[in-house]
Amino acid sequence: MNIGIIAHNSKKTLIEDFCIAYKGILMKHEIYATGTTGRRIEEVTNLHVHKFLAGSIGGDKQFMEMIERGDMDMVIFFYNPIMINPKEPDVYTIIRCCDQYTIPVATNIATAESLILGLSRGDLDWREQLHGR
Repeated sequence: MNIGIIAHNSKKTLIEDFCIAYKGILMKHEIYATGTTGRRIEEVTNLHVHKFLAGSIGGDKQFMEMIERGDMDMVIFFYNPIMINPKEPDVYTIIRCCDQYTIPVATNIATAESLILGLSRGDLDWREQLHGR
């Protein structure tokens, strides 16, 4: 599966810790991330990450284009709901895009863990049911 990962600046350490904890699952899939997040994930996990531009300079749009093409299977987007910064990827636009194209999206650690654990057990067969893949 293609897993998209985005994290606002205040959540970068959390996404790093998440990826370290679930490296064994993530290594079996293709990981896509906005620039800085992707670089930091690679540094702490040695996983290969397909990196878009930084979210603030168009990476979020590249991310959404992949969703719109049907090439993204899951999105994990850790953001800070208290400090929304216009220079960071727009969480609401990305969530709307995921909802429009029926892509599961996690915006916090609890939901992200549920998706990743479901993925590891093979419980996420919704794409096959919807799209025959």
